[in-house]
Amino acid sequence: MIDIRDVSVHYRLPHERIRTFKEFAIQWLRGRVVYDDLRALSHVSVQVRRGEAVGVIGRNGAGKTTLMKVIARVLRPGEGTVDVRGRVAPLLELGAGFDPELSGRENVFLNGAILGRSRKEIQRRFDAIVEFSELEHFIDAPLRTYSTGMVARLGFAVATDVEPDMLLVDEVLSVGDIDFQQKCSRRIEAFLASGATLILVTHSPEQAIQLCRRVVWLEDGQVMMDGPARDVVDAFVARTLPGALRSVAG
Repeated sequence: MIDIRDVSVHYRLPHERIRTFKEFAIQWLRGRVVYDDLRALSHVSVQVRRGEAVGVIGRNGAGKTTLMKVIARVLRPGEGTVDVRGRVAPLLELGAGFDPELSGRENVFLNGAILGRSRKEIQRRFDAIVEFSELEHFIDAPLRTYSTGMVARLGFAVATDVEPDMLLVDEVLSVGDIDFQQKCSRRIEAFLASGATLILVTHSPEQAIQLCRRVVWLEDGQVMMDGPARDVVDAFVARTLPGALRSVAG
């Protein structure tokens, strides 16, 4: 379902910190803006088969989120090719596109539209979305009165109320309390049981082993290792968190 070949992504960042757009414009007109070239992904090749559950691990800044955005077609790579087939449900930034001044109810329809669903479809699924989020008593309150966890719950409920061919999950299974996290994991497992493909970015070695049979380890924008979940996680932990290896392996 996913065929990524020799993909590279570069960001151009100003060498000096520029605090305002006005300051940037003045410096740019004077030809004084010096850029650094940040390579977020460097010649990455990954193939994922239909129905496969693949974890992506690595330290902060390793390129994990950039890879997910490339797969979700949010970001176009500077080099290489990306071929993605099927209906994709991206859970990259829960609550992205929400309006804090609108109610939870209104934001369900807003977020659903952003994700490409019709108003009729959202109306039909509205009760199920709210029930899963466990926000029945708050659904007509303005979103600005919600806690961060409540916003994440609503975002997860809207984003996963579909039957996707592929689910992209970027560090969103830590939303809410323990009970809700387990509820989210069960929904992910149900998608997998139905034959959906999963790409999971996580900082939790245990979660990668629990949900994925294969793991890709990224380091400085490059693939360090790609293989069975337990083998890759053990290698990653041994290099980055050596003191935690015994607890993960257990």
